[in-house]
Amino acid sequence: MKKGIVLVASLAESVSNFRAPLVRRMVQHGLAVTAVAPDLDSSSRSAIAELGARAELVRFARTGMNPLKDLLGIVALYRFFRREKPRYILAYTAKPVNYGLLAARFAGVPTRAVMITGLGYAFTEGGEGRRKIARMAARFLYGLSLPRATSIIFQNPDDVALFREQGLLSAASPVHLVNGSGVDCSQHAVSALPERPHFLMIARLLKDKGVREYAEAAARLRAQVPGATTSLVGWIDESPNSITRNELDGWCAAGLNFLGRLSDVRPAIAQASVVVLPSYREGTPRSVLEGMAMGRAIITTDAPGCRETVEPGVNGLLVPPRDAAALAQAMIALARDPARVAAMGTQSRRIAKEKYDADAVALDTLRKAGILPAP
Repeated sequence: MKKGIVLVASLAESVSNFRAPLVRRMVQHGLAVTAVAPDLDSSSRSAIAELGARAELVRFARTGMNPLKDLLGIVALYRFFRREKPRYILAYTAKPVNYGLLAARFAGVPTRAVMITGLGYAFTEGGEGRRKIARMAARFLYGLSLPRATSIIFQNPDDVALFREQGLLSAASPVHLVNGSGVDCSQHAVSALPERPHFLMIARLLKDKGVREYAEAAARLRAQVPGATTSLVGWIDESPNSITRNELDGWCAAGLNFLGRLSDVRPAIAQASVVVLPSYREGTPRSVLEGMAMGRAIITTDAPGCRETVEPGVNGLLVPPRDAAALAQAMIALARDPARVAAMGTQSRRIAKEKYDADAVALDTLRKAGILPAP
């Protein structure tokens, strides 16, 4: 009988969109893979099945701070684990990590690995009101759940340092680092750069992603470099950190090209010359890796998770977070130097292949999770 593993996700589409190399690796090594998520539909079920895995709906709250919903989520996962009796679980993003670890420990799952893929709203700087409450709740849950993990995988050293500062990790905690979630370079082909400068940001439309700074910098760029295009891909999230529809409409009226939510961002990247992400904090930003794989120069922030993707002056530029003026200066500089943009794009592709190859990252992750044996 195959050993069973349960992959716990907060969004079903993330399994096929972002974890496909991980799932394929597990299937190739003879594991019976089940992906669980609270929002499973027929489309995501089919996409997961194409990877050779099974998909199951397990209801738990993806966001929010309702203690009763949290408890019900833990119970739902506990019942599922008790019924399925997996040998391993692998969870990622905050709620699956916290709920999954507690439920798996109570259910007697032997190997309990988690991936800290980004800290998001609760741990980003700024501590008033709802964010302060969210931070306190997140610390409590992580403090309760992480001691139950057999492996804790981070995507950048800054997140490890923050968790240690917060007392969420001990010297004995089974901590590992990997190079993000990787990117499939074979599925992200390099294409010719556009004739005119075209800047693109891909993100959920959250304040902490730096979308307001991007909109302001984009307006400055358009004013100083006639013919430059600035585009935005994303959607307004249910998070309290989201921008408003009125803000977005105002940016579009001023000249920002809004493309909405795209199931495949590659055509948008192919039309751009530079990929921009002015985020305040990331695990390792997927949109940046996709831009790198497709041979695009990068402008991102000198912030946790973002700074690891750029060798300054080689494949892109780093700017301070929360600084629209500095972001505008960087965008204007690259808009006026197409030869430099092309050279940086070539280096981005090299770095993506050498450091972030999805299959290599998936194998490294599964070994550090204790799911596959070390070489």
